[in-house]
Amino acid sequence: MSQETEEIQSSEHQIPYAALNSQQKKQRLQELALVFLKLGTIAFGGPAAHIAMMDDEVAKRRQWMSREKLLDLLGVTNLIPGPNSTELAIHIGYERAGWRGLIIAGTCFILPAMSIVWVLAIAYKQYQTLPQAEGLLYGIKPVIIAIVLQALWKLGQKAIKDVTTGIAAVAVIVAFFFGWDEIVLLLLAGLSVTLVKSLGRSRGNAAAWLLPLSFPLAQAGSTTPTPPVGWVNVFLFFLKIGSVLYGSGYVLLAFLQRDLVERNQWLTSQQLLDAVAIGQFTPGPVFTTATFIGYLLAGHAGAIAATIGIFLPAFVLVGIINPWVPKLRQSTLVGGFLDGVNAASLGLMAVVSYTLGRTALIDIVTVVLAIASAIAVFRFKINSAWLVLAGGIIGLVLQAVR
Repeated sequence: MSQETEEIQSSEHQIPYAALNSQQKKQRLQELALVFLKLGTIAFGGPAAHIAMMDDEVAKRRQWMSREKLLDLLGVTNLIPGPNSTELAIHIGYERAGWRGLIIAGTCFILPAMSIVWVLAIAYKQYQTLPQAEGLLYGIKPVIIAIVLQALWKLGQKAIKDVTTGIAAVAVIVAFFFGWDEIVLLLLAGLSVTLVKSLGRSRGNAAAWLLPLSFPLAQAGSTTPTPPVGWVNVFLFFLKIGSVLYGSGYVLLAFLQRDLVERNQWLTSQQLLDAVAIGQFTPGPVFTTATFIGYLLAGHAGAIAATIGIFLPAFVLVGIINPWVPKLRQSTLVGGFLDGVNAASLGLMAVVSYTLGRTALIDIVTVVLAIASAIAVFRFKINSAWLVLAGGIIGLVLQAVR
């Protein structure tokens, strides 16, 4: 394909949704549904891997938007509560097809994982055992490392714009290992880069300091009596979690342990650990752990209520904030803030890559798989979906022959 043809296709992809005719609008919605159903089905490895796959699918292969735009959207998702990779999918849907695209992209990304986790929850409740998936994960995890490294390289070329953003990214990595909170690091990086770039013309974005204040709201009602288990209370509990939770699945685990096990005593610690494990080794958002817990607590109605509750705030917040992203980027102060947040996000992704690597690379076979996958994505540009599938098959075959 010639460069001229690629530029024409890229410009066609970036035509505003409102300017399209009805057939073109329908086609965009169908494309969104297919892309995010696929990603929701094969996106193993947590948010960093999900973001890497979205970058490959949306920015590189389909050229729906530039990497700079994708980074800005990622930076904004890091400043609002909720699951980052799901919010990025929702942002992409809104950019491509307005409110309909927002709903379709987010729902299609969540639906495959929700369905798988729901089925596993039914089996778990009947047999009280966790389905065995060691072989599958054994082969997939090393592949995920290569996919995340590719995303780090590509996004890093856009996020590290100068010495200031480079220092911010390194500082975030170091501070994270000293136990600093992720949202605090994002805000400090954004404010620091803003102050440096504005040369003292601003005292910082005071509104940004208000964002972490919602985090302690998850503790609200700690002195109230233990509520009865039912789908309404399950919905309200996960709606609260989805509205205030920043950070990774480990932060989610801390919330669930405190509220579900210690305070309300709705679950045992073992049930909670099994639920989190299910969320980790199934594709798509880790927050579909809520589907599993909801089923254990209140059956099918509970599974639906928990899933809607934890993801609903993400749809609402993205719908509110997305139209402001271009105006935010045009502002010198906010633009500097987003540059800092993007650099910090890259640093956090690097930390996640290190953590995943320690878990995934456990012997010579997994190291070889990771190296082969890295060669495949960097040198031969093989699509990440095929690599994940191949890794899973190799893992299952190795498990069978041992």
